Amino acid sequence: MPSESIGEIAAPAPQTSRIPAFFRDVLIFDWKKQTFTADLVFVLPVALCLTIGLLIGHPGAGLISAGGAMTIGFGAKQQIGESRLLPMILASLGIAFSTFIGMIAGHGNAILIPLAALWGFGYGMLTAREAGYGWVGQQCVVTLLVGSAFPFSARAALVRASLLLAGGFIQVLWSTLALSLWSQLRTDLTELHHYIRDEQEALRAMLAEVAGHVKTGSLPGSATGSVVPYAIRLMVTLAVSTEIYRELNFASGYWIPMTALLVLKPAIADTASRAIARTLGTIAGAWLVTILVAHFTPSLLWLAIFTVIFAWLSYATLNVNYALFAVFITAYIVFLLALATIPETEIAHRRALCTAIGGALALMVRLVVIWRRSAKVREAATV
Repeated sequence: MPSESIGEIAAPAPQTSRIPAFFRDVLIFDWKKQTFTADLVFVLPVALCLTIGLLIGHPGAGLISAGGAMTIGFGAKQQIGESRLLPMILASLGIAFSTFIGMIAGHGNAILIPLAALWGFGYGMLTAREAGYGWVGQQCVVTLLVGSAFPFSARAALVRASLLLAGGFIQVLWSTLALSLWSQLRTDLTELHHYIRDEQEALRAMLAEVAGHVKTGSLPGSATGSVVPYAIRLMVTLAVSTEIYRELNFASGYWIPMTALLVLKPAIADTASRAIARTLGTIAGAWLVTILVAHFTPSLLWLAIFTVIFAWLSYATLNVNYALFAVFITAYIVFLLALATIPETEIAHRRALCTAIGGALALMVRLVVIWRRSAKVREAATV
């Protein structure tokens, strides 16, 4: 079971007035933000985890820990305060915990759907803070959804969560060594309990804010700068899309709510642009993998090599163009899952279909909100 490796919260593409807003994530390429050389650092832990898994005869364990290393590598592109390591440390702990909870909750919809909604709401509220916090929250939601597709026993869930944690910590330690951040690591680990305490205080403040709105029977509008409406939209979207994924009983169907989470943005134009880019990029990535597999039947070693190559390309193009990033992250996931002996073309086709459904759901939720808002305005105008 891999961890979906996503670095969604990134610097926005440059604004180009001649390009329609709905297609900015597809048509704008900012090659100044490519990081091909710098990101070789973060690829090495992914390769190490895969190599160890192959050498000990457990490629499945290797792919899980590699997924953890891949996800946490994106954290180096985030920042909390002055630290690049703190998002990586917090995300390592968060994805392990969320994976464990997701695998336990995956046994029944009555538990999983409310949990998915709660995790989505929490992530939405975190977007009001530093981008690094939002990124950590996003990874926790993603791994909860991925874990739900593997409803195992508590013991098996603990093993998989531990493998993810191990991969994440390998990435943290290697990044610390490669980037000479030992003093930062010591500071972050020493102050970790303070950060956790601050998060508890922030959580209480968040709940108090929401309780106050519920008590008064009114929610703030987007114009007030509050993230509560966005958090509620995420909560509803996650609940609906998770219910659909569970009812369809579709292999790898967790990509439906995961995609809905990743493409739903506060603004309609941003949501549409992200949904179009992710869908087109995923389809193109699936097509690319199909061509590769049609002309080359890769061994486990070559699957690992392709996984590392596309992991590197995913890191390097994250801030260049979202559709291009979606192409490479799709290929990475397909080859990573293929290490678990799932046919590559089957994975690619599933991902493309589920991504299209998830993107459409996110866009539909945003359009419903706009329609309801417009209806209220028309109703008020007639009074």
